[in-house]
Amino acid sequence: MPTHELPEVVRVARDLIRIDTTNYGGGNAKGEREAAEYVGAYLRELGLEPEFYEPIERRTNVMARVEGRNPDKPALVLHGHLDVVPAVAADWSVDPFAGEIRDGLLWGRGAVDMKNMDAMILASVAELLRAGEKPERDLILAFFADEENGGVEGSALVVRDHPEWFAGATEAISEVGGYSIPVGDESAYLLQVGEKALMWLTLRARGRAGHGSRVHADNAVTRLARAVEALGSTRWPVELTDTTRALLDGMRTICGDDSEDPDQIARAAGAAEAFLASTWRTTTNPTGLEAGYKHNVIPDQATATVDVRVLPGTEDRVLAEIRELVGDDVEVEIFHRDIGLEVPFSGALVEAMVGALGRHDPGVPVLPYLLGAGTDNKSLATIGITGYGFAPLKLPRELDFTGMFHGVDERVPVDALTFGQGVLTDLIRTY
Repeated sequence: MPTHELPEVVRVARDLIRIDTTNYGGGNAKGEREAAEYVGAYLRELGLEPEFYEPIERRTNVMARVEGRNPDKPALVLHGHLDVVPAVAADWSVDPFAGEIRDGLLWGRGAVDMKNMDAMILASVAELLRAGEKPERDLILAFFADEENGGVEGSALVVRDHPEWFAGATEAISEVGGYSIPVGDESAYLLQVGEKALMWLTLRARGRAGHGSRVHADNAVTRLARAVEALGSTRWPVELTDTTRALLDGMRTICGDDSEDPDQIARAAGAAEAFLASTWRTTTNPTGLEAGYKHNVIPDQATATVDVRVLPGTEDRVLAEIRELVGDDVEVEIFHRDIGLEVPFSGALVEAMVGALGRHDPGVPVLPYLLGAGTDNKSLATIGITGYGFAPLKLPRELDFTGMFHGVDERVPVDALTFGQGVLTDLIRTY
């Protein structure tokens, strides 16, 4: 499809995908500067006055405020992140940074996480302003760096150094919510009202260096391997919260399954099963190993990285259980830790989001859920702003959307982007 025939939201998402903002973590990133400059130029064309903050070279954040019709109402933050996780081109069917449109889908790193939502925010605001309209209340548009590294070089620094950007705001919406999933033969939308807490851990085993040919009981690699296997194979028990109970009750009603086993209910969600099953239990996934430098040298230490996600309020207990699982001879170091969030599935903003979805896809229920991962809503929570996940997408039942977060061949339907922009425009026009 020629560029001039693309819906604007699709064109903007494609343009952003074509700007490689890969974030390897730990301060190793290509940087978001060019993407932030693109966003800033777009906002200026709408008559807005973007502000930039680059606390670390090339790690650029951008914000603009949109005046609403009713300045007495609290402002609403619409935010996204501009970085993406790495993509190994050889593993993909397309160039991950080409922004290719094929078979009615936009392909590329960020199509799902989360340049799709960045584009929906920009195109929705543009639709209103170009029509001479204003949103119902002031909007604060924020696009952060470094979310894929826990926001430590992005939103965490912005809220610390520029809290005035968010003056008058009490609520925020961002990614990983508002999308549809199958529930048996029916469908539902998931509205994100909470996030698990994150702990990135480093396991360190020490031993005695020596020749690889020896009988050698004090081997750091062997010691680490036992700890990694223990964490990676642990099936943590189900622990329900108010949010996950409500989600399961809603799914039972829709699919007519009254099972008390949450994992059985999750199977009704098709490809989203594993995504949902992670929301009612701790997960401890080993993600990296490092040890040694030569085949015939036993190293004196070995390390592993582990991504741990826990339910809000269980952080210290789970950390103690992890230390017990790996044993006293393996050190557990906290590389990064943040907070968990959970808020009620109620209130005027929730009603407005549910209503907007209902006007664009009548009769499809909206259910609350707890995100197994995290977003920049955690940084905003530290300055008193309540965040939700609402990037509305009406998706084909057969598309494994949740499986494409950080996955290969990330893609999103073009018509889902236009649907999402319509819902989001409706929301900011009326709420």
